[in-house]
Amino acid sequence: MPAAVSIDGRLIPAAEARVSVFDRGFLYGDSVYEVVRTYHLEPFELAAHLRRLEESARRIALPLPWGAARLAAEVGRVVEASRGGDPVEPGAAPWNVGERMVRLVVTRGTGELGLDPALAGEGTVVLLSLPLRGPPLVAYQEGVGAWPVGGPDAPRGPRRGGDPAAKTGEHLFHVLAVKEARAHAAEEALLVDGAGCVGEGASSNVFAWSRGELVTPPLAVGILAGVTRARVLEIARDLSLPVRERPLPLRELERADEAFLTSTVREILPLTRIGERPVGPGGPGPVTRRLHAAFRATAGGPIPDSAPPSR
Repeated sequence: MPAAVSIDGRLIPAAEARVSVFDRGFLYGDSVYEVVRTYHLEPFELAAHLRRLEESARRIALPLPWGAARLAAEVGRVVEASRGGDPVEPGAAPWNVGERMVRLVVTRGTGELGLDPALAGEGTVVLLSLPLRGPPLVAYQEGVGAWPVGGPDAPRGPRRGGDPAAKTGEHLFHVLAVKEARAHAAEEALLVDGAGCVGEGASSNVFAWSRGELVTPPLAVGILAGVTRARVLEIARDLSLPVRERPLPLRELERADEAFLTSTVREILPLTRIGERPVGPGGPGPVTRRLHAAFRATAGGPIPDSAPPSR
């Protein structure tokens, strides 16, 4: 599989890439990261991702060893180094074929064992460029399911920690949430708070088309400021769709006319089942399709005519 890895500015064969067992990212999840995708092998929304990386680092007082210009150059370098040799992936969404996903990780570095950040040396910068593995085309044609995790009646278990507005390497809560969702044949886990409201997905933002308006939870409820989320809100307003950022009760999401997930890799993915309940008629709706078509027009180009229409 074509892949390129850069560690502290050195390109290393993927099979030989290593970080120290004393690295704080490995030991404590003491790191920040971003995932960037390409269209036509050009990084998309890179400036926005790097701004969010800087904000995440600021929130956890992690000094970034490189500035935005050098990080951007290194993203371009690993994408270039990973070109070519992609395996055939039957059923892939056409806009993902030949594209790359870059994971950019900055840790606080290595040092003596101990929680004190002062024990760390200089930060470690790792970039991985891999063939993009997004949802298959059928997921956009038929939609996917999501499973609610948490809520007022949930048993005690792992709780999300840290600053939800910082994109860090601390992910056990999300790992276990996705494990639960996959056990129920769902694509994504929906994180539900003690008041019964959906905040976000384990790795996505959540939208509903409900009572003639587009609804998504506000950042103030403690969710990550998704780069794709921001682009979708901008597109919706350009299309003169009524938009409201407000708390989204799980019951309302279940009864919505349409729902969808957004993320860098998924773009706009129709959500057609929540738990055991279908959303709306159980297939992608016209507002979701319209938004996705508008998003693709600003990103990688229109949805190909060869793609069968959504049901």
